[in-house]
Amino acid sequence: MKRNSRLSLALHTLGHMAGDPDAVQTSADIASHAGTNPVVVRRVLGKLREAGLLTSEKGHAGGWRLARPPQQITLADVYLALDESLIASPDEMEPPDCSIEHVLQKKVAGVMADIERSLIERLAATTIAEVRESGQDAHVH
Repeated sequence: MKRNSRLSLALHTLGHMAGDPDAVQTSADIASHAGTNPVVVRRVLGKLREAGLLTSEKGHAGGWRLARPPQQITLADVYLALDESLIASPDEMEPPDCSIEHVLQKKVAGVMADIERSLIERLAATTIAEVRESGQDAHVH
């Protein structure tokens, strides 16, 4: 997974938040730790807030906090909240004039849809809490 992707940033951030689920994290602190800009953090985490995975508080003591226990947040929840696909999908095009190309596009689109469903099912099998525990077992920062 690319280090600068929104999914990577979201999962990395939630993995750290799972260590102290009640603590409030500022966008600046998250950005510093993740090596990105606070504006990027706010955009990505805003999507997670819209999906009910995070809450945010404004003001001097404000920041981001998990909206539910990390045991109840799956990797699929995060993936779906960001509304970006890791699986390339055929572009919306005009129907081709060639019958072979038309059938080929339909077959490829079906395979891609199957892959996307499988990916979401596999992501749903892992929680943020499990990621956190695995990271601690491996002594990963």
